[in-house]
Amino acid sequence: MKNAPFLRAAIFFALFAVAVVIGYFILRPSGELPIYHPSQLDPRLVDGSMRSDTGEHRIKAFRLIDQNGDSVFLKDVAGKVVLADFFFTTCGTICPKMSTQMARVQAAFAEDPRVMLLSHSVTPEADSVPALHAYAREYGVDHRRWRLLTGDRKQIYALARTSYFAVLDHGDGGPDDFVHTENFVLVDPQGRLRGFYDGTKAAEADRAIKDMRWLLKAMPQ
Repeated sequence: MKNAPFLRAAIFFALFAVAVVIGYFILRPSGELPIYHPSQLDPRLVDGSMRSDTGEHRIKAFRLIDQNGDSVFLKDVAGKVVLADFFFTTCGTICPKMSTQMARVQAAFAEDPRVMLLSHSVTPEADSVPALHAYAREYGVDHRRWRLLTGDRKQIYALARTSYFAVLDHGDGGPDDFVHTENFVLVDPQGRLRGFYDGTKAAEADRAIKDMRWLLKAMPQ
């Protein structure tokens, strides 16, 4: 056949193109961040009533007070990329390391209004607004990007355990209960959990920054 060479060449190039496309989808890094549901997490992190939940988990509503005395609600961070942690101002062990790394995250997004960092005090009875304000000065906290939060103890402890799944231990938020965790928790603009990081380590903070940039890039302009 006169056209056979051309036909064979066309088939070869078609197969080659298909192979390239298949190879691209097999070999490319996905870059996708997981969306965490309670049933997918370490059961020790999840309240017993929520371990079998398979629906989309979102951060629960809250009302807390920041270092400037301003009320902060869930609606104030809706639509933003949020990195959250739990600390207390008199902590001399992991909290200074965490706040140092959180300050690095703040610096990475200093001019991006789509980012908010939330640090929840686990000793709110001691961490008054003036105490948080002094701590904020120590770590160069920019109120536009980073809120240090105090308020109702039971509410904060419930957020740690049933919204952010940040701690392995369980309790009722009472006077004898205590949360102490190094976890940074990443939340997307829809209020879904997207990442967990050891906030005492620079490499983990770098990973959080990278994942936050990925979420920001995926947001509609």
